[in-house]
Amino acid sequence: MPGGADLPYCKHLNGRGNALIRDYVEGGGSYMGLCAGAYYACARVEFEPGSRLEVVGDRELRFFPGKAAGCIYPGMAGRASSEGAQVPPLPPFDQKTSPRSPRSPSSASLSGRRLLERLDEAAPLLERTNTLQRTFSRVVHTSADAEVPGPRSLGRLLAERLVALGVTHFFGVPGDFNLALLDELISEPRLKMISCCNELNAGYAAEGYARAKGLAALVTTFSVGGLSALNAVAGAYAENQPVVCIVGAPYSTAWSLPRVLHHTLGKAGQLDFELECFRPVTCYQAQLRRVDTPAEMVRKLYLALRAAVEQRLPVYISVPSDFAAMQHAAFAQAVPPPPPALVSVPSRLEAAVARVADFLNRATKPVLVAGAHMRSSRARAAMVALAEASGMPVAVMLNSKGLFPEDHPNFIGLFWSSLSSPGTGEIVVSADAYCMVGPVFTDVSTAGYTHMIAPSALVEVQRDAVLVGTSGLYGLVAMEDFLEALIPKVRRNSRALDKWRAQHIPPGVPPALPPGTPLAVNRVFKHLQAVLDSSHALVVDIGDGLYFAAKLRLPHGCPFEIQACYASIGWSIGATLGYGIAEPQRRVVTVVGDGAAQMTVQELSTLMRYKVNPIVLLSNNGSYTIESEIHDGPYNRIQQWDWCKVAEGMDVSGNLRAFKVTTEEEVAAALREAVKLRDKTVLIECILDPGDCSVEVLTMGKLMANTNAGVKS
Repeated sequence: MPGGADLPYCKHLNGRGNALIRDYVEGGGSYMGLCAGAYYACARVEFEPGSRLEVVGDRELRFFPGKAAGCIYPGMAGRASSEGAQVPPLPPFDQKTSPRSPRSPSSASLSGRRLLERLDEAAPLLERTNTLQRTFSRVVHTSADAEVPGPRSLGRLLAERLVALGVTHFFGVPGDFNLALLDELISEPRLKMISCCNELNAGYAAEGYARAKGLAALVTTFSVGGLSALNAVAGAYAENQPVVCIVGAPYSTAWSLPRVLHHTLGKAGQLDFELECFRPVTCYQAQLRRVDTPAEMVRKLYLALRAAVEQRLPVYISVPSDFAAMQHAAFAQAVPPPPPALVSVPSRLEAAVARVADFLNRATKPVLVAGAHMRSSRARAAMVALAEASGMPVAVMLNSKGLFPEDHPNFIGLFWSSLSSPGTGEIVVSADAYCMVGPVFTDVSTAGYTHMIAPSALVEVQRDAVLVGTSGLYGLVAMEDFLEALIPKVRRNSRALDKWRAQHIPPGVPPALPPGTPLAVNRVFKHLQAVLDSSHALVVDIGDGLYFAAKLRLPHGCPFEIQACYASIGWSIGATLGYGIAEPQRRVVTVVGDGAAQMTVQELSTLMRYKVNPIVLLSNNGSYTIESEIHDGPYNRIQQWDWCKVAEGMDVSGNLRAFKVTTEEEVAAALREAVKLRDKTVLIECILDPGDCSVEVLTMGKLMANTNAGVKS
């Protein structure tokens, strides 16, 4: 900012510039005022009174209490113009003789270190406002804040901060560059390592853990480990699952030495290639370097963890092998609390609620739709309360199945365009207002974008914003606050729900077949439905099984997890490991096809090792079913495996029970036995005909084929 010349352009902006700055700060941003920027945000300025640069008066932003006076440096005001002060040549100042600003408590005339001190003093004033808070109060605690005496290792600090954020397990594979780091992490007794067979599966496991816990950690070695996990991290990014990717990197001097290291691309000193690969699939990258001070290392770790929690996305942390056990007093400072929950800006919240309430109250047949971003327990409870108060029906999207209780009287089923539950698609599409909470629109979740939602009738509620129709956008509004505030404002209107109830016909039971009839896939899910209860969690891979699992009526409290956006086949086995470790009181039921399982089968052994004890329903039809329906060819046939023998070969501790089933009677008996065997991993290999698939797979295959060929469906 040009000193002394801010009044003309402030007047020209007519208050809008300051409004934008204030919105940014109230929305969680930070304001650091350097030189004229500090004057600009003080309560009052008295700058060069009586000169051509005079700026005297109360200020609008008032971020810093007190009065700012200046100039500090002699000669500054000697060359003035309408553009502000022009800095004259100034002699260098010795640190001991450099000009100082007044140090009275009321002064906001700041320079150098004093400015940073005053920013710290001002921070609590901002924290006390009822605005959207997304940041911790301070990044690096001073020695006065320390609770742990003496030095501490960098690795132990990282472990303690993960524990403070609710992470009690991390997933990974040892490698020479991360061994010292692993020693420091496991020295924290509250943090346990889950050793996986490979880094890809460890990444899938971390993503599954994040779904249950809200945050996960993945530890790999440099390059060969990190890049192996990259596919899983990309999936976590696409699915908005926060995974802290911690890489044990080469020693800190390797970046500057003319040496070629192993696990590199064969070019001396060129070691940033892994970071560049992770950049598109992480929201923050912290690469600790030799030039960093200990305080800077702490700050980088802190910002990475904060970004993961706030943005619900993966982050990347690179720790050189010689830094992991390095001790310093800066690493012994107190672990900060987790970030506070989002709190809306009151004026924005009030405006959004008023607009949406009017929008819904004017509608004849409004409906509610739950989306994938409605994951927090508070948002889910508010959605239930809104449905009950309004009388509106509630549908779920494919990627949000399980986020609204399916035994609730207002639940009308799955909205999945042409693949919707019977009657559900018609009710949603015929509505004249749809309030969709946390929707994620992809080609999978919309059945090839055939969902036929009119944008002008859509209210879209996301985690921190509300969009009404095609024109009304309300930012800095937290989803939970919005739903809770909307409940008393919406008039009861059950027309759409009444219409659904009048025309709904419960799904029928498949007719009985003669004993010994070869097993069909719909019979597998008929009997799975019979044994499911609220103690289970469903983890479903992308495949034909998904289309049958989507039709299941979930018991109250039974989670349903799929990777609907990234859709990486084989994800479910690793995700089962992570989810089961995070929720040991639940029994995970995994639905996976043989083609997907061939990608990641090694982690069956890890499930047995850590006694996660899931029930794995594996469809064996010798093919990639979905790919065959999209575009058939000989490449969609896979090598047959004897899955029971494969699993038994991994079982060295008697922790497995495997069933091979070929008829309906056998799968029913196997499932009944499986739910009793809670102390074992149970594999049920279902032998199916390659041509046996759901109608939904046929429909989706055609839609995807048209999309891939550039043909409009």
